[in-house]
Amino acid sequence: MDQATAKKLLIEGGTFVFLGVPEETQFGIDMQCWNTEEDFRGIKMIPPGLHYIHYAAVSKSTADISPRSGFMHFFEQKEFLVKIWNKDKEDISKDEVSDESIQTLKDNLLNLDRHLAPYPYEIWQKWRLLSSQITIGLAKKLSPESGIIRANMELLPTSDGDRPRGVKTLDETGEEGTTSNAGQSVSKRAKRLSAQEREDAMLPDLKCVPGTAMRFTKFPKEKYPPGSSPEEITKHYLDQSYTLELMISQHDEPLHIVGELQFAYLCFLIGHSLEAFEHWKDLVILMCSCDSAIHKYRSVYVQFIHTIETQIEEMPEEFLADIVMNKNVVYKKLRELFRIAHASKVDGRLLALIDRFKTNLTEKLQWDFTGLDKDEDDERPVIVNIDEAELE
Repeated sequence: MDQATAKKLLIEGGTFVFLGVPEETQFGIDMQCWNTEEDFRGIKMIPPGLHYIHYAAVSKSTADISPRSGFMHFFEQKEFLVKIWNKDKEDISKDEVSDESIQTLKDNLLNLDRHLAPYPYEIWQKWRLLSSQITIGLAKKLSPESGIIRANMELLPTSDGDRPRGVKTLDETGEEGTTSNAGQSVSKRAKRLSAQEREDAMLPDLKCVPGTAMRFTKFPKEKYPPGSSPEEITKHYLDQSYTLELMISQHDEPLHIVGELQFAYLCFLIGHSLEAFEHWKDLVILMCSCDSAIHKYRSVYVQFIHTIETQIEEMPEEFLADIVMNKNVVYKKLRELFRIAHASKVDGRLLALIDRFKTNLTEKLQWDFTGLDKDEDDERPVIVNIDEAELE
């Protein structure tokens, strides 16, 4: 970085001190990751704002890497944050560092400084785009109560009483029968179960360790208001603005729905959480399935387009390849968004932003968005011929 920027960050930037981290541990901040050396003590010159600290233990004997963990933290100007590594658990310690210990480190800053790596300033602009709508309050709200974001969910072990013993069924008289693990029915007239239902019933009911689950906004079970007529239900399935309204109402302000989209994406991209990826995908599907909301929440959609354009640029290659080759739901929903934007005649600036996004996807990734006025083959109505004899 240039000297002026370096001097500014040296004065105003935050410092993260991480004591006791073993050599070769994977450690990173935002989108950058390294393997630590013996004299590593942390990061300095951190730009004020939200950042994602992440780490993963590495086995010295096998070089196996544990699932990634981390946390988001809003660094104030000149903030001095200290954490300690727990050698027994191979994880960050939950114990708070005393004020006296922190002051001792500050007093010894000249000796400590040479063990601190500078923040990788070359990623700063990209990081700001990816996290622009995540406020400190929103990050705390969505993170697990423990504050630690983990790649894998922490599950409680299943007791013997909770282990599946077979699938309970109902015979035609309404009495319970039992389907054994081998799939043999005690009741000759047991209710037929689908393969998926049988598989689900055989799985133990695992639960997350309290305080470790992500706290994403829950999608409503119904996509239409209570008491809706069949015609209204169909309308709300085609235009999911009602669902988006309910999601937005659970936030302090509308733009936080874009912040949640960014948070979920970063937990996937950096935190390696597939749970977060599924939530990100569900939010993208929802945002691309709204007609009236695109007019009401214009500023939300402006930020949504800016955000998803940057996210797709940073998407891992294997996920992009899946989108291109299999024309998966993200590609199909983006087609739907582009079709809605033109059909509903959104205002000129937003439409220009959407068209630029569509053009960039076509040029950079060779995604085909021609024929937006026509349905995809798997989206066309299916005509079923019913034999008159079947109606009698």
